[in-house]
Amino acid sequence: MIELYTWPTPNGHKIHIMLEETGLAYKVHPIDISAGDQFEPEFLKISPNNKMPAMIDLDGPGGKPYSLFESGAILMYLAEKTGKFMPGEIRARYSVIQWLMFQMGGIGPLLGQAHHFRAYAPEKIPYAIDRYTNEANRLYNVLDVRLRDHEYLAGEYSIADIATFPWLRSHERQGVNLDDYPSVKRWFDVISERPAVKRGVEVLADRRRNGAITDEQREVMFGAKQYQRR
Repeated sequence: MIELYTWPTPNGHKIHIMLEETGLAYKVHPIDISAGDQFEPEFLKISPNNKMPAMIDLDGPGGKPYSLFESGAILMYLAEKTGKFMPGEIRARYSVIQWLMFQMGGIGPLLGQAHHFRAYAPEKIPYAIDRYTNEANRLYNVLDVRLRDHEYLAGEYSIADIATFPWLRSHERQGVNLDDYPSVKRWFDVISERPAVKRGVEVLADRRRNGAITDEQREVMFGAKQYQRR
């Protein structure tokens, strides 16, 4: 059994999808990042960077509980645990890993900045909006070039695709027209139709925020509370 601490964000959905794809049993523990659940001492024991998702595998290595934070590490662990979505042959394996790292180091952080300055920042800063919107489109073009002659990012469907897909679900909020990237759109539409993906993106769907965030929620998510020493 996997005890999963999560919220319906792109990083959370990565793990929801992976667990649905692998068929592992899991229990969801909501971590409401707009209410400050990520700062609770019990959560910090398994996620010292106060970020979700995090998990505890009750049947970890040696049959003992094992906790993990960082969504990329969790995906790699679950792939090794199940033998799915990451090949063993070294060339194929590192093809998956490099595109996973591309998501972790580029797609996630920079599209996250596009989200922030386009939707969440208390003031509109044209330089920041232009910078991260342009960077979002640059990253989509990198994906589009790759996918022109690859069905999936690393050849076969893998944790690289599982990691990247949830971030592209908000392409309009990133200032991206998906029709401008036909190979990405083809890939995106194929993955959207996978039954496990459909189930994964519905995890905690009833908790999704509708509308603008309040000043209190903005303070919790982006304000001084983030920087308090604990």
